[in-house]
Amino acid sequence: MSEPPRPLLSAALAGCVIVIAVDRRSSELSAALERHGAQVQHAPALTIVPHIDDDALVARTRELIENPPDIVVATTGVGFRGWIEAADEAGLSDPLHDALAVARFVARGPKARGAIQQAGFTADWVAETETAAELGEFLVAEGVVGRRIAVQHHGSGADGLDELFTSHGADVVSLTVYRWGAPPDAAAVTRSVIAAASGEVDAVLFTSAPGAAEWLAAAAREGVVADIARRARARRLLVAAVGPVTAGPLRAADIEVLVADRGRLGALVRGVVTYYASGRAAAVETAAGRLELRSSGAVLDGEFRPLSRTSVELLGALFDARGRVVSRGSLLDVLPRSADSAHAVEMAIARLREAVGAPELIRTVVKRGYRLDVQEDE
Repeated sequence: MSEPPRPLLSAALAGCVIVIAVDRRSSELSAALERHGAQVQHAPALTIVPHIDDDALVARTRELIENPPDIVVATTGVGFRGWIEAADEAGLSDPLHDALAVARFVARGPKARGAIQQAGFTADWVAETETAAELGEFLVAEGVVGRRIAVQHHGSGADGLDELFTSHGADVVSLTVYRWGAPPDAAAVTRSVIAAASGEVDAVLFTSAPGAAEWLAAAAREGVVADIARRARARRLLVAAVGPVTAGPLRAADIEVLVADRGRLGALVRGVVTYYASGRAAAVETAAGRLELRSSGAVLDGEFRPLSRTSVELLGALFDARGRVVSRGSLLDVLPRSADSAHAVEMAIARLREAVGAPELIRTVVKRGYRLDVQEDE
């Protein structure tokens, strides 16, 4: 028997279609967003492939038990936890903990620090920028000559930390716990980038820089990066990242990004909920109240009104005009190809007015077209 649905915490995300470009913990993130009314689509651009070479990882772990490290570098939470789990499965948990008892732990970010603490250790230092560059500079400045350093790799390696420490006289032991693999559904990724560019989704969320980079690569293949950037600048698309490192590839593509105030999924969810609940999405003040668009409808005077895709496109054209008149010809271009007359526009506007439930929202301008009844700034 299936469990009853959990009650909504709020309706802040009502009408929002949100793409989760995340592999790990996507179900947890999805459930958190859905409890605020969101519709969630999954389109991870990469997959985490854990323990890609258990024998080599266990062998390196035994080396560290026999010759303990002075410093342990944790680059990611999932990677550090994966290493501890692999050691436990190999029956090496207790001797590994003993070997690491006097080691100094440094973390690339808060998620890595959390994993260190979860394993029973304490992070002595955490990179504020969550970058390998800052971590490397910190340790090199302190001096690593003759030090034995265990470096836990993330899915794309260690961002040059192994080579940096080795070049400064350290004895480096590399720990490859997982790697990034192909997306589970490449077609879903392609659909998601097209949807983000065309206004069929409201937000896209990322939790890793490699995942963001691969999603952007899919957008580039479809030729829609500029459209995604334009929609983000107009606050018609929210692009959100769990931290500044994850946001890096997106910002490099000139895409505005909302970055969570802490490197946690909970903080990412709060950031998205607050964005919509506080009215930061694009809006206009109309005679019928404040109007915001969603990919599946509109929020008018604080209430979500579901609309057909055609009505959303039609309202979007009027919304973008911000009270200026939009000609029937321009609105006809928004309608399906089967519509080919001014009468079709009139019927579509009538259906839109009825669905929104506020006929006064859209004004007819005789012989010219239609416009939103926008309230002038005082």
